[in-house]
Amino acid sequence: MKYVDTNQVQKKMTSRLLTNRIAKTLFLLATLFGLLVLVVLIYRVFAQSLGWIDFDFLNNRLSTNAERAGIKGAIMGTLWLMLVVAPVTLILGVGTAIYLEEYAKKGRLQAFIQMNISNLAGVPSIVFGILGLTIFVRGLNLGAVVLAGGFTMALLVLPVVVVASQEAIRAVPQFLREASYGMGATKWQTIKNVVLPAALPGILTGVILALSRAIGETAPLVVIGIPAFIIPLPEGLLDKFTVMPLQIYYWTIDSALVDEYANLAAATIVVLLLVLFIMNSIAVLIRNKFQRRF
Repeated sequence: MKYVDTNQVQKKMTSRLLTNRIAKTLFLLATLFGLLVLVVLIYRVFAQSLGWIDFDFLNNRLSTNAERAGIKGAIMGTLWLMLVVAPVTLILGVGTAIYLEEYAKKGRLQAFIQMNISNLAGVPSIVFGILGLTIFVRGLNLGAVVLAGGFTMALLVLPVVVVASQEAIRAVPQFLREASYGMGATKWQTIKNVVLPAALPGILTGVILALSRAIGETAPLVVIGIPAFIIPLPEGLLDKFTVMPLQIYYWTIDSALVDEYANLAAATIVVLLLVLFIMNSIAVLIRNKFQRRF
């Protein structure tokens, strides 16, 4: 019979417990530090925005006079941008996920496509801006308009939607598909009536997160030449426009010359945060509704 040194075992257990306690403390401190920085940033932004957010600020257009400047044009431009990004991302992203999970044969080609989609999710956003500038602004000669900006941002967030939709479709139990096939349904009927409804909560989560990222991105729009100066309000897909993140960026730069621009930038940040909060709240409500159903 092999002899077990109880003292050595006790020392190992004590060492492991100490290591676990140290790791737990470090992770807790890292979390608290991140929360502290977030609280300080939010407090600073809200403090600088006090007295600047009112109806005139939301309804006025851009102006060189900080007292009369507003973000109506940036809000309208953001809405027009989302009208392009949302349908393009939803149709192409979910369609790609359905093909890769339900139709594509498992092999080298499918693995190659999957690897590239996953890699695209980590590509810096400015690279997509260069791609949009080359293809949409110059190649198709669209210029710096809503349509070009929407297509560029759709390319940026498309990998996120594809990956999230794939995970949601993959999580649907196989027996649901088999039951549908057993009742005589075709493959597309099974996907449309069984797989997609069951995967909808995960798909919606991915889409909302992707749209939230598209609303907050600035670099691709700077590259394709979206202006932030005084321009007419956009009324169509081929009109020039600006968006809230871009306006925040330029007002932050201009705050070095005019202090009031820092307050305008902070007020715009608060409005953008509220928009993102509303979007994510709607996504949670929709997701919970479908989760109860399926």
